[in-house]
Amino acid sequence: MSGDDGSGTGTGIVLDGRGDILTNNHVVRAGGGGGAISVRFSGGQTVKGDVVGRDVGYDLAVVRVHGVRGLRAMPLGNSDNVRVGDPVVAIGAPFGLDNTVTAGIVSAKERPVTTDGDASDGSGVSYLDALQTDAPINPGNSGGPLLDARGLLVGVNSAIRSADQQDGDGEGSSQSGSVGLGFAIPVNQAKRVAEELINHGKATHPVIGVTLDLDYAGDGARVATPKAGLRAGDVITRVDGQPVHSGDELVVRTRAHRPGDHLRLTLRRGGQDMTLSLVLGSATGD
Repeated sequence: MSGDDGSGTGTGIVLDGRGDILTNNHVVRAGGGGGAISVRFSGGQTVKGDVVGRDVGYDLAVVRVHGVRGLRAMPLGNSDNVRVGDPVVAIGAPFGLDNTVTAGIVSAKERPVTTDGDASDGSGVSYLDALQTDAPINPGNSGGPLLDARGLLVGVNSAIRSADQQDGDGEGSSQSGSVGLGFAIPVNQAKRVAEELINHGKATHPVIGVTLDLDYAGDGARVATPKAGLRAGDVITRVDGQPVHSGDELVVRTRAHRPGDHLRLTLRRGGQDMTLSLVLGSATGD
C-alpha cells in the first residue's frame, strides 16, 4: 500500500466473496487518505483496492477489491474458546516474504496492549485486548490470520514487542523483529468491528462516559469527572473481576465489550472498596 503519507505493507484476510478484506488500520493508513492501495493475492494477481472503513481505536480496516473471482472467505473460529497453550499458526508476508507460515502457541489471553495510531501528535492510540502468541510475527505480518489447529481464524495479528521497540509491528522502523511476543486482535471482536465498517463505514466503541485523571500515577484508573454513579476521585481497580492497573487498561477492558453490555466495576472510594454495575454507552470511532 502506498499514499501521500508514506507506504506500508501487510497481510489481509478475505471475509466474503464480494471482495471485502480485513486488515489492520496501520497497514492501510497511508492509502486511506486518498493514496493507492494494491492487493496481491497468493496466486500472484495484483488488483487495486478501496478502503471501505477503518477504525484507529481497534486498529482494524476493511479494503474492498473488485473483479476478482473465486474468492473464498476464511472460516472463523471462536476466540472465547481459545485456551492458553493451544497451538496456533500465523500466516503473512514478513519482510516481504509472501506466504510465510510460522507456528507457536497461545501464550496468554486478554493481554492489554496499546499501540501507536495514525496521528502524528500521538492522539490516535489503538487499544487491544489481545491474544498473545509466541508464533514468530514480524513486519509484514500485520493484518494476517492467526489460525487454530483446525485452520479456523481466532485472531488478527497486529503487534509485536521487540528488543528495541515496545509495541507495534514496526513498519518503517529499525526494530529488530520478533522475540516471541506477538499480539492478535481476538476474532470475535474483529468480526463485530468488520461488520460495522462494511455496513456503516465506521465502528462503534463501548464507553463508560467518564473522563480519567491522566496525571494519576497510582494503581488503577482515577475518575476525573462524575457520571453513571461514579464520582470524581473514585479509583477503578477491577472490571468484571479483572485487575485494572492504569487508565489505558481500563479502556482496553471496556473496549473488549459491546455497547449495551453490562459492566461490573470494583472501585475504591474514600478508602473503602465497593462494586458498581452500569450499562455501556456507545460512541463512534475515528
